[in-house]
Amino acid sequence: MGVPFGAALLSLALDLCFGEPPARLHPVVAMGRYLNLKGALLARARRPRARLAAGFGFVALGAALSGGLAWGVQRGAQRLPDPARRPLLACALAPLFSVRALLTAGGAVRDALAAGDLTAARRLLGWHLVSRETAGLTPSEVAGAAVASLAENLTDSITAPLLYAAAFGLPGAAVYRFVNTADAVLGYRTPALEHFGRAAARADDLLSFVPARLSGGLLLLALTLAGGDARAAWRGLKRDARRTPSPNGGVTMALAAAGLGVRLEKRGVYVLNAAGRAPTAADIGRAQQLVGAALGLGMLGWWLLGSARARA
Repeated sequence: MGVPFGAALLSLALDLCFGEPPARLHPVVAMGRYLNLKGALLARARRPRARLAAGFGFVALGAALSGGLAWGVQRGAQRLPDPARRPLLACALAPLFSVRALLTAGGAVRDALAAGDLTAARRLLGWHLVSRETAGLTPSEVAGAAVASLAENLTDSITAPLLYAAAFGLPGAAVYRFVNTADAVLGYRTPALEHFGRAAARADDLLSFVPARLSGGLLLLALTLAGGDARAAWRGLKRDARRTPSPNGGVTMALAAAGLGVRLEKRGVYVLNAAGRAPTAADIGRAQQLVGAALGLGMLGWWLLGSARARA
């Protein structure tokens, strides 16, 4: 059973008004604590096959625990009268996606760049938006990394959790959020994690496939309604989406690069819209607006679909 639209809308309002809950109450923080227990398994499993199996079991157990706890909350909410059911579902769903934190992080980098404080912009970028080393990035690289992160996180932090909540309820959103967090923690090609984190990386690729394409469609529609060059964005998608390591992140990143007319580059990894101009702080603001518009269009689509089903 999916989360009702009214509860999702209330959860969005809670996120926009109050932001993230305290760490001690945040389910994603709890997921991170679980994932940090990986050291004991890595110490025992030293061969590639053993690490592959251990990683699969570790991620599967975490996903089952996350989904099971969310199922218990949703089950308990269903037993409550309607006036209490939706607020409880909304409070449980809100920490599983992140709109205010994402847009605020982008705005902080934008403001620092606009003020000419490159050191602060690099620090804020590395603290909130990317895992790469930021100390040597130029202003345009900082702006480009922020734009790319906003575009990619439209799927990871917003569209996918809400889509899985609509389709499978709180358990769906919780399982997705755990898998996505596990990929962020474990999905690195280092000697220790190359095999152990493979299950998390593959599961995240699978679960994000449809949401990433939905996010791309919402971005295209947002660009069209804003008077942007949707045709250029579509050409950029077809040309560059496969240039990134992620089979899903490249969809929204390529669309944003071409739609905004900017060149997005991660040294030695990818170049998107190579003929575009160097991004600036203003482009971060434009990317924030696109993310917000895509979210609004997605919620409108959810409501229209629900209304059509109710009339059928």
